[in-house]
Amino acid sequence: MSTDLPDPEADPEPDPDAPVEVGRVLGTDDATPMEFWVAVRPDQYLQLDDVVALERHPAGTDPVSIYGVVNQVRARSEGARFDSDVFLSADGLLPTQSSEAAQVHPTRFEPEVFVPPLPGQPVVRAVGHDRDMALFFDQFDTRLPAGLSRNDEPVYLDLDFLDGTRGAHVNISGVSGVATKTTYACFLLHALFTSGAVDNATNTKAIVFNVKGEDLLFLDHRNTRLPPEQAARYAAVGLPATAFASAGFFAPPRRTSASAAPDVTSRGHGVTSYFWTLQDFCELELLPFLFADAGDERQQYTMVVSQVTAQLRKTMQPLGDGAINLDGVTCRTFADLVDAITDRLESEAHQQLWAGRAIGIGTIHAFVRRLAGAARDVGHLVRGDLPEPERHRIRQDAQVTVVDIHNLNDRAKRFVVGVVLRRAFDMKERSGTSEPLTYVVLDELNKYAPREGTSPIKEILLDMAERGRSLGMILIGAQQTASEVERRIIANSAIRVVGRLDAAEAGRGEYGFLPQAQRRRSTIIKPGTMILSQPQIPVPLVIEFPFPAWATRASEAGESLAPRDEVDEHPDDPFADVASSDDGLPF
Repeated sequence: MSTDLPDPEADPEPDPDAPVEVGRVLGTDDATPMEFWVAVRPDQYLQLDDVVALERHPAGTDPVSIYGVVNQVRARSEGARFDSDVFLSADGLLPTQSSEAAQVHPTRFEPEVFVPPLPGQPVVRAVGHDRDMALFFDQFDTRLPAGLSRNDEPVYLDLDFLDGTRGAHVNISGVSGVATKTTYACFLLHALFTSGAVDNATNTKAIVFNVKGEDLLFLDHRNTRLPPEQAARYAAVGLPATAFASAGFFAPPRRTSASAAPDVTSRGHGVTSYFWTLQDFCELELLPFLFADAGDERQQYTMVVSQVTAQLRKTMQPLGDGAINLDGVTCRTFADLVDAITDRLESEAHQQLWAGRAIGIGTIHAFVRRLAGAARDVGHLVRGDLPEPERHRIRQDAQVTVVDIHNLNDRAKRFVVGVVLRRAFDMKERSGTSEPLTYVVLDELNKYAPREGTSPIKEILLDMAERGRSLGMILIGAQQTASEVERRIIANSAIRVVGRLDAAEAGRGEYGFLPQAQRRRSTIIKPGTMILSQPQIPVPLVIEFPFPAWATRASEAGESLAPRDEVDEHPDDPFADVASSDDGLPF
């Protein structure tokens, strides 16, 4: 780079593309390779997150370009001694002068000669190639749009740290309802599918768990309330302001309905209900996911869970329609299955076989009570009393598969999340290749992978965090409090994003990657603003992302972008399936 400024006397019409001097390195504060201050020129300004550059010529070596990001800005009155002097100065009775200075955190030295800038050296605002150098964008093999700077300039992610090439996984933290965690996760998916950065974007898949409201049931509809200026911000990062072109939606059936009508209110068509048959429950060994609370693993009845799971797989006989026969007893509802299991556990003739050796009656009763409670919560999700159950499997026919769980209680949510993730992970393992990639968006991560205790779901998420990169399964996890999530999951997330944080949470060690000023700032940032940390850039960047181009509620929904064969052809048929081609992978 060059900070040579035009001479006004020699060139009365300066080059408009020449770098603009915004200030000079301050001499009254120490300048180090880790931090320095810039006195801002009276006719210029610097704000938080601005990118600056300067050049130093050390003796005996090549010129060193120093780049940095503004981390703090201050203003003071020079010549004043007391707080009340400001009034005298304002009245013209005391000669003072206002000055501004900006604290800069260096991001890059090129070449890597770590010397401090010298007082008085000119500092320019970094634009174009200099800005790319400062933020290492020139080092990214593939750029993925991540948002916009405060000056509406594009900010990028290094795709190598999101697709498993050099790293994987994203973790997003922030206060519920304010931090827009899920919205930003959807923006990242939109960028992956539409930016052209991903070579095999057409076959790349995403599984999104909808945990709150019905906001994610309209991803395939354009947002009629997208302001024109927000549409222009999509163009600024090279993305189309469109909805998701390929999306499938799955919701649990209504509890009180004899049919399998999906339990949604805002969307009347294009949603498929899902459940697992009793045959699936036994063959796929799904019983442990009813005991997926981390507290369950500390109870002795988990030994009974393992024994009963094995016996169900061994002794059940499928009836061909999802129902099963268990030692001569026909089970068509989950309540029937619970009764059959209870009879065998309480029978002296079967007790040792079904409960295991040296298991006390108290432990058996604790298991039975827990299982009976589960029947109330998941009875509509595990059944064998409806025709054509194959039409109600969660499938990945579409690019984005939304699994709605917001109407379920915690036990049922854990069951659905655990089963879907286990099946998806198993299929990726069996495929033997990481392509095509599968992204999993899961909010409330602290509920499924808490810091303390163990559970089947937590083990799956840990396995995904540690081995998912090689299998092509990438986790985009979100939570209000990263301090309550298993440390290894956070540690394996190459990209970390922070929205609005609670002040107490912001002070915890999990946010040590944020400078102190940004920790304080995270408690006041507005929705749509995030702090992004990625391995290539040594300081976190504050970014903004555009308003969703897809509808987030029924009142915003315009036309759907889904092709005709992905839309329910029979909206009045409770068994109609929006995505039931044989090419999909059933869960």
